[in-house]
Parts: sequence; structure tokens; C-alpha cells
Amino acid sequence: MKFFADTADIDAIRELADTGLLDGVTTNPSLIKKAGRDIIEVTKEICTITTGPVSAEVVATEHDEMMREAEVLRKIADNIAIKVPLTKDGLKTCKKLTGDGTMVNVTLCFSANQALLAAKAGATFISPFVGRHDDVGYPGMELITDIRIIYDNYEFETQILVASVRNPIHIHDSAKLGADVMTAPPEVIWKLFNHPLTDKGLEAFLKDWESTGQKIG
Repeated sequence: MKFFADTADIDAIRELADTGLLDGVTTNPSLIKKAGRDIIEVTKEICTITTGPVSAEVVATEHDEMMREAEVLRKIADNIAIKVPLTKDGLKTCKKLTGDGTMVNVTLCFSANQALLAAKAGATFISPFVGRHDDVGYPGMELITDIRIIYDNYEFETQILVASVRNPIHIHDSAKLGADVMTAPPEVIWKLFNHPLTDKGLEAFLKDWESTGQKIG
């Protein structure tokens, strides 16, 4: 499963990239606002850090204006994926862009039926929001299960990109269910390292090594 960072924080992206964990980046208007930088400027810098897909979202709601904004965004770099909402105009834009060879991430997916529509429109990625589903009492991972079954039934090439990831359990379950990608805030990805037995084992090893009085090199 590919790991995307859901952030526009350059320092956080670089830190993940240095570990080899980063396969791509997703951004949205809220994350751009949080970064406090010009969308073109910060997106261009992100594209220099990773060769993987970098999602840049249009904010227009009508097809013609979506296409105009997409034209600006996809000129930033070759690894840009245009992010569009799961609406009629969004899928019309998706079909047009993927037909031209541009990667498209269809976002704000909350049902398997919506995911089916996106796949038929040729989406590169579909972004089901599991955390927001959990927030309203619906098991978000059931959505991933349903989409995986439907996509496998018809051999759709659209990649399932699990979004609205809130904790390591979401990542664990996404991998078990065969999601292609998950995107999460960097702080959630770092939590995957945490285990008390790892800490305890390392502490014991270091204590034993210190007692030998040796040095390496």
C-alpha cells in the first residue's frame, strides 16, 4: 500500500521523504490555508520533494471553470494529480482530464455507488473519507470493503485512496482490505512506529551493550 502525506507542510513532507516512506502527497483548500502560502508556490515546492502524485484541488464547481483551473494546476509539474469533487461537473471534468493523460483524484466519496461512478469516469484515484464516516456513526472501513469488491468484480484500474485517516488502526485496516493508497497527516504516519515492546527491547539492548564497555569503530 502506498503512503501519501495529507499536508502542505513542506518540513513535514521532507521529513517523511527522508525515511523512504513517502509515495505522494495530497492537498486541499483547507491544508493550503493552514500552510499560509500561495497554492502555486507551495505545490511546486512539494513536487520537487516527491516524484509521486501530488494532488492539487480545483475550487470551481462548474465544469468549464474546473477545466480552466485544472489547466493552471497541471502546468505546475508532471506529477500533479488534479483533485475534483464527486459531482456531475466533477466527473465530467475527470473524464476530460484523464482522456488527456492527466491523473485525477476524485474526492469527497461517501458511498460505493459514488466510487463506481468515479471509476466509470476514468478516475486515477477515488478518495473515500473513512474518518468522517466514523464521525456520524457509520463504519468507514465497510465503505472500503464495498469499493474493493466492486472494483475487483469489474477489474477497474481506479486506485482506492483511503482518506480522512485519523489513526493507525485506519491504516492497518486499509492495508488488510487491499486499499491501493492511504493518505494521512504525517503525525498519524509516525505513530505506526510506536510499540512498547520495541522501546523496551531497545532499552535492554543498550543497557547490555553499555555494560560490555565496548565501542564500535
